[in-house]
Amino acid sequence: MIKPMGKRPTTVVACFLVLPVFAGNEPTEQQKTKALSGGTATVFNTTHNAFSLPSANMPLSRKLDFSVGNSFFRNPWVIAPATTTARDGLGPVFNTNGCQNCHIKDGRGHPPESPNDNAVSLLVRLSVPAKTAEEKQQLVYSGVIPEPTYGGQLQDFGVPGVPEEGKVNIEYTPITVKFADGETVTLRQPNLTITGLNYGAMHKDTLLSARIASPMIGLGLLEAITEADILANADPDDRNNDGISGKANQVWDKTKEKPSLGRFGWKAGQPSLMQQNAAAFNGDIGITSNLFPSTDCTAKQAACQKAATGGNPEVEDKILKFVEFYSRNLAVPARRNLDDPMVQKGEKLFEQAQCSSCHITQFKTPTLKEQPEQSNQVIHPYTDLLLHDMGEGLADNRPEFLANGKEWRTPPLWGIGLTQQVNGHTFFLHDGRARNLMEAILWHGGEAEAAKQRVLNMAKQDRQALLAFLNSL
Repeated sequence: MIKPMGKRPTTVVACFLVLPVFAGNEPTEQQKTKALSGGTATVFNTTHNAFSLPSANMPLSRKLDFSVGNSFFRNPWVIAPATTTARDGLGPVFNTNGCQNCHIKDGRGHPPESPNDNAVSLLVRLSVPAKTAEEKQQLVYSGVIPEPTYGGQLQDFGVPGVPEEGKVNIEYTPITVKFADGETVTLRQPNLTITGLNYGAMHKDTLLSARIASPMIGLGLLEAITEADILANADPDDRNNDGISGKANQVWDKTKEKPSLGRFGWKAGQPSLMQQNAAAFNGDIGITSNLFPSTDCTAKQAACQKAATGGNPEVEDKILKFVEFYSRNLAVPARRNLDDPMVQKGEKLFEQAQCSSCHITQFKTPTLKEQPEQSNQVIHPYTDLLLHDMGEGLADNRPEFLANGKEWRTPPLWGIGLTQQVNGHTFFLHDGRARNLMEAILWHGGEAEAAKQRVLNMAKQDRQALLAFLNSL
């Protein structure tokens, strides 16, 4: 069964809406700089298209490449063989037939909210612990040991004649958290199960990790941050005794054929946008490339192994280059309401709670000859791109390269206040368990436990100010 595309969103590539970044007094130079979250690439838009615009500093001569990349990101892939040879090869097993189905409006995915709701923008990673010497050596190249029957990712759809692997089910257990002033919040602890397995039982030690699709904005700017600037914030042994360690993930770079700094994915498991995109084509849509030349079919999936292909590889390098250019240049929207006293107060509280120890406010990118849009930009992503122990509550207990089962990469916060406008929901964290920003904060533990306790002890007005600041990003 193939997932219906529904009405495909139209990506706006040349429309900019001026918004009231400052509503009152004349802004200071520092405020002007903070408003430009993505430097001169920042766009001024608060509509449902806010995440789908090209870098504002992109010359017209380069916008055609952006549009071509957008078409391959947005439009569906089809079953091979087909007359549409540039887009065939879907599956044989897959999660979706197009990138935009998960990254809705280039934004954030969500978990299924009912048994009848599909899991199109949530996927489940699968692996088993490495036990033999050979498997432990394999971790250098793959980061995980795939589950032997179902591979590294559960695919819940298949082309005709190829059974889907299984279905994702999530139920929630309520957990009550109380603020110092007595107000309570009910969190929801997800309980993930897989049903309808069509290829037999999974390995008894299978590790599962649910992941929602992340926003696509600002990825080229994150890739442009120098490795030295990222590592400058790492403190794996917590030598300054602030309770926050932060470590870099080292992952296998297929292009360079050596370990490299991980930047992308919930556990920083990919080193570059090119590899991140190619991995998503492979795992999510079942499309092979020169970087990932094999489908996720295992030896126990005979029908999958015999299914027709869309060529070798199914997505050509030139198409991946267009998609890379598109994903590199999805612009970050400007901050809003910087002169609002509540926003200003919330920003101070954010710093006082030491949230900014991981959600680093500012970087400057270097000169990049072939990437003028990302060159020499002062940006405000609110991430350090490092791994942090987030405690037992958020643990998936599934290692990935150097990341252990409790560690996650600090997600960027830029654009987070426009999630409702763009995606029509406010589900946050790696599996979408948090239904709003305060719930996301209250799930923090481990290295962020002290910061969370400071929030729990804030007066209600201070909590509202903190949220006002986050919603300004």
